Amino acid sequence: MLDTVSLLLTIIGGVNWLLVGVFQFDLVAWIFGGQAALLSRIIYTVIGAAALWCITLLFKRRDSM
Repeated sequence: MLDTVSLLLTIIGGVNWLLVGVFQFDLVAWIFGGQAALLSRIIYTVIGAAALWCITLLFKRRDSM
């Protein structure tokens, strides 16, 4: 469950960075009141922690079928 949630949050963060890179539009900052707003910083931190967790997915053994 944690793997799925982390992957989903990482994808959302990636889409946000795509918007920043292509359109210079930060969706998280727009929704939560700017990059320096407390809620935005919490969202950025949660997504960053999820991305760190996703690194562990690279090293997990997959069960063979």
